[in-house]
Parts: sequence; structure tokens; C-alpha cells
Amino acid sequence: MNIVDIINKKRLKEELTKEELEYAINGYIDNSIKDYQMSSLLMAICLNGMSDDEIYYLTDIMLKSGDTVDLSFINKVKVDKHSTGGVGDKTSLILLPLVAACGVVAPKMSGRGLGFTGGTIDKLEAIPGFKSDLSVDEFKREIEEIGVSDISQSENLVPADKKLYSLRDVTGTVESLPLIASSIMSKKLASGADKIVIDLKVGDGALIKNIDDARRLASIMINIGKKYNKEVRCILTDMNQPLGNMIGNSLEVKEAIDVLKGNGPKDITDLVIVLASTMVQMGLNISLEEANKLVLDKLNDGSAFNKFLDLVRYQGGNLEDMVISDKVISVKSNKTGFVSKIKTNELGEVVRKLGGGRYEKEDSIDPSVGIELVVKQGDYVLEDEELLKVYMNEKDVPLSEILDCFIISNESGESNPLIYEIICS
Repeated sequence: MNIVDIINKKRLKEELTKEELEYAINGYIDNSIKDYQMSSLLMAICLNGMSDDEIYYLTDIMLKSGDTVDLSFINKVKVDKHSTGGVGDKTSLILLPLVAACGVVAPKMSGRGLGFTGGTIDKLEAIPGFKSDLSVDEFKREIEEIGVSDISQSENLVPADKKLYSLRDVTGTVESLPLIASSIMSKKLASGADKIVIDLKVGDGALIKNIDDARRLASIMINIGKKYNKEVRCILTDMNQPLGNMIGNSLEVKEAIDVLKGNGPKDITDLVIVLASTMVQMGLNISLEEANKLVLDKLNDGSAFNKFLDLVRYQGGNLEDMVISDKVISVKSNKTGFVSKIKTNELGEVVRKLGGGRYEKEDSIDPSVGIELVVKQGDYVLEDEELLKVYMNEKDVPLSEILDCFIISNESGESNPLIYEIICS
């Protein structure tokens, strides 16, 4: 067996065996297979796809490449959540304490962002002192004591995924559905949860651009879950405009707190309620109506916010020291009309250029910068009316580049539903 034969086999659209995939992945981990060889295999997979069996084999090999977390000592159903990510997506910061306040155990290992804005860990680390790199034992203790934890992925957890993802990011193979599915599911299966909810973003500001690909990805991940006797639900949600009003790490923490206090934007509040109700239904084995009532009660009576404070304190954070830049400029519309489209991906890139995201994985993030939207898609604006506020420090972005993210016309544009559909096993 050799890697060139395996590459050629996939190039010719043939199905790889488990042994061939093990040879390739394990060889890449031990450095006997080089970056350029694995890049070729990943591109062949990206172009020619994988069968359901191949995807399962790949997930299983990645899962078994490192440690797994055993949470069986907690005698409750553990429900994990994953988002495929998007501009302004701060749902985990709100969702985890909310479901924990409802009595559902919510363990989560989150990642950092490489592209526009930060990942969940970058947002949490915008809180000074917040410690995300807890040991597995500390992770377990926190879950046992307060019912929730959100930490960075352990170095020994699914190391194959870490190495492969870094390569995918620089070889144009990130958007392959089989590679996305195996990456997500290997990490979720390794983190010890019993059930999994996936917020699968669809649209301009997401990895998955169209609903058909989203349905296919959901089906793949649900089928992988069945192989491991794990219930998986995928909720397909809109990412054709930023979620909420804030984009940028400290700003998104602030907005998450606003939602937990009952003062947040309607779109992200509504989404969190749907996601939380689903997780609570799965975790407590109650009806969706009962779960929804419990979620609203805990959001309205302050329990969810208090659980967020418990999480922050447990992991060493100090919200009072969080910094948001005081250098703020207002960007105003250059015409009158409807905001018919927001170029969500491009707006995320503006935040990255301000310093709120990474170009290389070693880059540091400035948590204090970002954007506050004043208008959303469908709003009517007058010439010289404010569109957004920009929080900046050393780095600047031309005004024209920001204005280009907004298409203002005589038509209001399409109104996308916040929730497209829920796909269950």
C-alpha cells in the first residue's frame, strides 16, 4: 500500500477502503506522508466526494486518533451543540448557560476562528482572565459542579482533525461536505455528549451557501450519529445577514449579555430560544412545548444570566475589565432606499481587517474592535442616515469598502426565514 496509489484511486472516483484511509491519515499524523501528498488526496476527495461508508471510516479514524472524554459518571443526559459558524454568531455564549439553567448538562469544547472575527473561544477570551485551556479533569469538575463548561479543544482530542483542518484551510478544501461532516462529528463524538444539536448555517456569510448542500450535510451527520447510537438534530438557519447587531469579540460578548438580560436583538434571541428548546427537549425528554416554556422562564427570571456569570467566574473571567475601543466612527448611507442586501461575508472581512479576526493561525486578535449594525436587511434608510458604527484601533478600513457591503435600492429584497427547517434522525 502506498499513498500515490490511494490518491490515484480517489482521483479516478473509486471508493477507498478503511485500511487505505487508515494508512493515509495515520501516515500523515506520524509525518511519513507529506503535506503535498495529503493535499492531493484532500483535493481528490473535495472534487469527487466520498460514499457514506468512506465518511464513516474517516470519522472513526479521526475520532480514534487521540483521547476521548468519558462523562458517564454524570447521571444525566449530556447535550452538546455545534455551529458551523457565521458573521456575528455568538449563540454558544447565550445558549449553554441557558440550557444549563434549565437543568440540562451542557459540555462543550469550542474552537478559535481563523477567518473573519473570532471563534467562540476568542470571544470568551475577550473577557480578561477567562481561562479556556482547562484540563479534562477540570472540565469534568466544572460540568459536575455547575452543569456547563466551554473550553478549548484539548491537544490530544482528535489530533488528526487539527492537522487536517490546518491543511484544508490553505489548500482550498474547506468546503468539502464529507470533510466538514467528519471534522465536526469526530470532535463532537470525542467530547462525551449523549446527544448533539447542530446549528447549520446557510447563506452568504456561511460555509454552506445553499439549502440543498445543507440538507445533504445534515443527513450525513445524522447518519454518522446513528452509527454511534447518538441522537443528532440539525437546525438549518439563515446566514445571509449578520446574526444580531454586533460583530467583533468584546462587542459580541456584550450582545450575548444583553440577550441573557432580555434586551438583545430579536433575531438572535429567537434563534437561541429555538436551539435551547430543542436541547432541553432532548436533555429532559419532555415535549417541545414544555421545553419552550422552561427556556422562556429561565431567560426571563435571570437564571440564565446568573448561570453565565457562574461560568465566567469558574473559568477566571472578569467582565468588569472587558475592553471595547472608544475610537468609534459612524458610517452613513450615501443614498435613500431599502437595505436590500448586506454582503455578510464581506462585512466579516472588514472586521478581520480591523484586527478582529486572523489571517494566519498564529495571529493575535484585538478583542476591542468590531462593528455595530444600526440597520438590517429590509430596513428603509435616508441619505446620510447611520448604517453602522465602527470600533477601531490601529488598523483602518476605507469607508468605500464598508459602504460596498450594503446594497441600497428601491426594492426591499428577499426576506429569508430565520429557521429554514429542523432535520432529525
